[in-house]
Amino acid sequence: MTHPTIGNLAPTFSLLDQTGSPQSLKAFRGKRNVVVYFYPKAMTPGCTVQACALRDQAKALAARHTVVLGISPDSVQRLAKFTERDGLNFILLSDEDHAIADKYGAWGSKKFMGKVYDGILRTTYIVNKEGRLVAVMDSFKTKTHHEDLLTTLDELGLE
Repeated sequence: MTHPTIGNLAPTFSLLDQTGSPQSLKAFRGKRNVVVYFYPKAMTPGCTVQACALRDQAKALAARHTVVLGISPDSVQRLAKFTERDGLNFILLSDEDHAIADKYGAWGSKKFMGKVYDGILRTTYIVNKEGRLVAVMDSFKTKTHHEDLLTTLDELGLE
């Protein structure tokens, strides 16, 4: 899978959030920078570490005029449980048919314990206020993702 091209408009989408309400990327255009991060499965160890670290950086992200949208193939109900269980303070989106992950190049062949299968490729995309893709992060550890993200946002100098 290939990622969308940096500098181009980010692929648009509208998905249901953890409350069952539709959310679209276009809704943030002109208002906020958006971090779109794809993660494999709600309430698993690595995804929980990553999500809780982002939760804890809410003030730092707000200071950078940035909102977070987490996307996984989980159901709305599972996302609601994840949000409640871990006190998440950002939007989680359900992409059960992985159509948006496909659009972003975040769905593909993975290998775990010698077994090859298709799934979410843990990837983060940064979209500026104009709706343009400005960065792709696809090589990071879940434990330090939030630090890498803040560093990247600072390097980009987004307003």
